[in-house]
Amino acid sequence: MADVLSQSQIDALLKSMQSDGPEKMEQSVEKKLEAEETKYSKYDFYSPRKFTKDKIKILNSVFENYARILTSQVNGIFRVLTDITVMEVQERRYYEFVNSLHENDSITLADVEISDKGKNNVPLMVYVTPGLVITLINHMLGGGDEIVKLEDNYHYSDVEVALYRRVVKYFVQALKDGFSNYINASFEVQRIEENPSMIQEIGLDETVAIILLNVDVAGMAVEKIKICIPGTLLEFMFHLIDSRKHIARGYSYEDNREVIMDNLRYTALPVTGQLGTVELELETLYNLKVGDVISMNKPKDGNVKIYVGRQPWFTGKMGAYKKNIAVCIEKQIYEEAENGENKGHLRQENIN
Repeated sequence: MADVLSQSQIDALLKSMQSDGPEKMEQSVEKKLEAEETKYSKYDFYSPRKFTKDKIKILNSVFENYARILTSQVNGIFRVLTDITVMEVQERRYYEFVNSLHENDSITLADVEISDKGKNNVPLMVYVTPGLVITLINHMLGGGDEIVKLEDNYHYSDVEVALYRRVVKYFVQALKDGFSNYINASFEVQRIEENPSMIQEIGLDETVAIILLNVDVAGMAVEKIKICIPGTLLEFMFHLIDSRKHIARGYSYEDNREVIMDNLRYTALPVTGQLGTVELELETLYNLKVGDVISMNKPKDGNVKIYVGRQPWFTGKMGAYKKNIAVCIEKQIYEEAENGENKGHLRQENIN
């Protein structure tokens, strides 16, 4: 057993107690206990998490796929060797995202349009570090293989802003392929905002998901891409993903007879007892008066048909039950199609 000391361990323990003394022994035990204490992460109950770990895993999967696709596109279009990976996917407040940026940082706002659902009013935001943007612009204009390193608070010129829009357009449109395994959505650049604090579409305390991508440029520089997805947009996306998961797993009503029956079990349906049918000429019908008798061409003790909705289900006898008119069901009616046609015949079965 792991809790039982061997003889050699006991001898070593006694020897250390004799040489070091009990005080040092107690100190070593206390240090060992402190090291073995489990460390717990603090949870802020004033701002509880809005998305479960499963939802964060879905986002992580989406952006891992996005990182692979974007890596191949950047390498092919701009002729520069890059390796894009997902560093972290976190749920935060929007003000934390804004506070991590400088006043001169340019933010791209992108519209999200989901198939059959229309355009969402809340935009998605993308931030790319200036060093990566200028390096890609340099390669796009036929520059050399040098890697441009800039400070994070770099301010773009008017010409660079126009080229920046063309570069970031590839980053935004690649999001469609990243989400393609879950939902069919398209992403288009709405505008470029040169001051993050001027963005008013999202409240500062709103929950957002912040995705941080690491971009290794030819092994010579490390740049970053930050993507901020508002919580309202994420909730809408996750709702669509969950509904499609249920259908894919066989929860559609077409394949679940029990689910349908449970929903219909307490549905109210009209039940009608038909005394008989008779045809009257229009003149006779026009001259009918109170007190006239219409013959139903059926014996007084004959069976009547009982309809559920518009479908005949039973035959029975008319009578009285507790001073009310009632029908005693005697036989059940089955309507079966013959030779694949809509015409059918009635088969009766006695009910014991």
